[in-house]
Amino acid sequence: MVTDADEFERLHHARTGRTAIRASAPFPGLRPALRTGRAKRLPIDLGGLTDLERAVLHAVRSIPSGQLRPITWLAREASLPSATRPIVEALAKNPVPVLIPCHRVTYEGGAPCDAAYAGRVGDALRSAEGIDMHRLEELTLRGAVFLGSDTTRIYCHPTCAHARRITRPHQVPFRTAGDARQAGYRACKSCRPATV
Repeated sequence: MVTDADEFERLHHARTGRTAIRASAPFPGLRPALRTGRAKRLPIDLGGLTDLERAVLHAVRSIPSGQLRPITWLAREASLPSATRPIVEALAKNPVPVLIPCHRVTYEGGAPCDAAYAGRVGDALRSAEGIDMHRLEELTLRGAVFLGSDTTRIYCHPTCAHARRITRPHQVPFRTAGDARQAGYRACKSCRPATV
């Protein structure tokens, strides 16, 4: 993780053979992309990373703002084995943690996987996106990994935009995707909690 301007310049020169030019203003389009959650459209040079690392970081960019996904989801989306360690190592090598939002990745139990962030940066970014970690902790303590709607018979990740619209009386918690399917629920096509 780059922590100061001098270190950034050294790394940039080592990777590109060019010097960095300091700017007083962000590049055109950067500020609105960050503000609107459309940073995933910005081109990012991931040269110098392995194919596995690029696949993981590309999958991270597909997680919508204000939502979280577990490492196994990330592995599935990146077409990788679900081994946690290589994925966490790839997250830690994220060269641009604000543009590639690793703060949206969790371990299977729901705890944040903040491998790319120092201190409480991940907490601050999740809070800025409106992610209620206390509510997620409550669900986790109840054993809920997924939330279903008894009106639509669809189950989602708890931070999916669709799951957040389920009123409490209609929420059905599930520990596994298998439990949800056995109860007659189908996976959300938006957050894809299981292969749809």
